[in-house]
Amino acid sequence: MAVIGEYLPLAAVAIPALAVPLVYAVSARANLREAVTLLASLVLLATVWLMVQAPGTPATSLGSVAGVEFVLRADAAGLLFALLAATLWLVTSVYSIGYMRTLREESQTRYFAAFAASIAATMGVALSANLFTLFVFYELLTLATYPLVVHAGSETARNAGRTYVAYTLGGGVAVLAGVVLVAVLTGTVAFTPGGIAALATADPTLARAAFALLVVGFGVKTAFVPLHSWLPAAMVAPTPVSGLLHAVAVVKSGVFALARTVLYTFGPETTWDLGVGLPLAVAAAATMLVAGVVGIRQDNLKRGLAYSTIGQLSYIALGLGLATPLAVFGALLHVVAHAFMKITLFFAAGLVYAETGEKYVSDLAGIGRRLPLTMTAFAVAAAGLVGFPLVAGFVSKFHLVLGAAAVSPVVVAVYLVAGVLKLLYFWPVVYVAFFGERGDDGSASRHAFAPPHATDGGYVTPTRWERRSLGAETTPFLLVPVLVTAGGAVLLGVVPTALPFWELAETVVWEVFG
Repeated sequence: MAVIGEYLPLAAVAIPALAVPLVYAVSARANLREAVTLLASLVLLATVWLMVQAPGTPATSLGSVAGVEFVLRADAAGLLFALLAATLWLVTSVYSIGYMRTLREESQTRYFAAFAASIAATMGVALSANLFTLFVFYELLTLATYPLVVHAGSETARNAGRTYVAYTLGGGVAVLAGVVLVAVLTGTVAFTPGGIAALATADPTLARAAFALLVVGFGVKTAFVPLHSWLPAAMVAPTPVSGLLHAVAVVKSGVFALARTVLYTFGPETTWDLGVGLPLAVAAAATMLVAGVVGIRQDNLKRGLAYSTIGQLSYIALGLGLATPLAVFGALLHVVAHAFMKITLFFAAGLVYAETGEKYVSDLAGIGRRLPLTMTAFAVAAAGLVGFPLVAGFVSKFHLVLGAAAVSPVVVAVYLVAGVLKLLYFWPVVYVAFFGERGDDGSASRHAFAPPHATDGGYVTPTRWERRSLGAETTPFLLVPVLVTAGGAVLLGVVPTALPFWELAETVVWEVFG
């Protein structure tokens, strides 16, 4: 059993990676292709769950390159991220089937293969035991997600893809320079709870330079302002891809790598001794406020959600920058809470688009009466992002604010103002959806959603599997994932310890702060 446990981290990367050629091998049979995707996601989730339950810390050494070991290790921080990504990949796989079939998207085989490759890279990021291994998988994630960003094949999509690659590969260069500098200063790049001791006594100027390079490099995928432009542009991708970018893989990999930098490379104490914690906190606070203000002005629903993500990621980054136990605990909880809430919002937005063709807030009047379950889930997730009780966002933000209160009331004020900005964005969406009306003459107005495509609320000539047991709202493949993720957000808000994320976050804080 111990031998099997040793290879579990490798299995977590290999399972979705092996799904890629299998998806292509059965590309001519859509049902089999999607069965492969679902089976791989189930096996991956089971594998990660085994690691969560396993005693000790499973690790797999894959050899070395230029004297630097290539190692995967399932520590508490890695398992928190891996369990989150594996859980949401399963849900997103179900949603993707409904979305891609309902909209009759082209290149579906390439889509499912690239999605599996992206999850494989994400598992590698989560389970990396050192900066070198993390860097390799971090760059592989960029390459794996590129086909998803440009999936539509339009000039707009290609431009978004070029922007995405330019930003993320540029960030990768900064990360590589930071990794090399850490190795030169300390002789190691291994993640160590509380930080690498040698950095505390290294040349402070060079140590600050290494920290800055890593933060800027990882800050691209964390979408710090002004490194954020690629994220709203990438919203041209299919909605499940947007969910992948925002909740499962890309931006979460950025903020997770930032956590590895602060907690496991430099350590909270050295971060503040070097004077680099404050600039990180200031950058995060500024990003929160700028994203909140810009987000209010967005009429395109997905672009508005993109700016919401930019702000929410900086909630996490600010907690890491404060580097107090409560703030870090809140930041780790918010990684999970934000994922469940934001993917619910994107699922709902995609469902609305699939059923009505609408993507602007100003065209959603009354959509909540036509799609009541969908928009109720949207409202629940939005309330959580604002910070209302009984949703996961309240629990994580409560701890973030407690951690901020121990540092400065100014930081508390920043969190509260950012919450108000979120309310100012989400309230009009929810209000228009449930209480908005069409024009007085009954014609389609600026606040009207598209007329039904068929009497059952779906597209003309729907396939047999599309709309049955859950009624006319939509296909179960689209609706069930929305309800599951919204339910998860509520569960984590009412019983925060119901899933292993709370215990894993506690373990991280205990390891780092003692």
